[in-house]
Amino acid sequence: MADPPVRAEVYVDGARRPTQLGPADAVRQAREQDGFAWIDLENPDGDAVNAVARELDLPDLAVEDAVTAHQRPKLDVYGDLVFAVLRPVCYVDPAEAVEIAEIALFLGPHFVVTVQHGPSDVLSRVRAELDGSAPDLLGFGPSAVLYRASDLAVDDYEDVVAELDIDVDQIEDEVFGPDEDDHSQRIYRLKEEVAWFRRAVTGLARPLELLAAGRVPHVSPATGEYFRDVHDHVIRASESIEVIDRQLTDVLEANTARVSMVQNRIALQQNADMRKISAWAAMALLPTLIAGIYGMNLNIWPNAQHPWGFATVLAIMAGACLTLYGAFRRNGWM
Repeated sequence: MADPPVRAEVYVDGARRPTQLGPADAVRQAREQDGFAWIDLENPDGDAVNAVARELDLPDLAVEDAVTAHQRPKLDVYGDLVFAVLRPVCYVDPAEAVEIAEIALFLGPHFVVTVQHGPSDVLSRVRAELDGSAPDLLGFGPSAVLYRASDLAVDDYEDVVAELDIDVDQIEDEVFGPDEDDHSQRIYRLKEEVAWFRRAVTGLARPLELLAAGRVPHVSPATGEYFRDVHDHVIRASESIEVIDRQLTDVLEANTARVSMVQNRIALQQNADMRKISAWAAMALLPTLIAGIYGMNLNIWPNAQHPWGFATVLAIMAGACLTLYGAFRRNGWM
């Protein structure tokens, strides 16, 4: 059975309470029991998001960002509500592509609303942790979901960096290896993926810095040290991405230089071949010309009736060919 478009869960006293309530009723129950409700929408349409927004009175500008997606990582405060955007990624190795999803989070006093666009298992892993191995995080309230989602997303950044490192090493081996193929298309494709990856990573540094410093209202101050660790990891991922991009640029330049050398060598070989062909053609042209003239069966040519006339013409042909051959050899054409 497919998951419902809106999934509402209530967390109280460090545990998830089963409920069949709608978003507004789930938040009301969580408030009454001093817990929080998690309203999750996965790949929803605009109507589903707007319906939840009306029930919970979410700010229009943040809702618009959550509906349209394609946002950079960000962190905004609207009164007593915090709006954050994360960009989880995964690496598709056969296609050498970085797939980027988007998660919008609304954090209120007793609720968190998550809106996910694109393929990502970050939120399902967060839910599993809160249900199993990390129930103590529930003491942070809605901030726990933001912390674990950002932490898992950044961990995935480092995994993607490791995959890109492998691909860059392969390209370097190919460019500096014995084959003389042009690898520029693959390099350009990887550089494009790295550029998209960079946009997902670098924009997250500033929001995490604010969260680590405890300067975001309505986010549990106790999570500051946790966000500080996530911030350190995202900075490390950003630096690794810059290194990968520089490596790809260097490899692209080396590949271009190598392709140019191969093309120059081919051009030089073609020129040498053309000189040889031209030299042989010139050597064949002269005796052909002489033979053509003396083969016109006219009696007015010099030595036409002389007994040694034929031998003399052959000697002239041979001498002319030897003279041309010697001249071409001295000029390096043969």
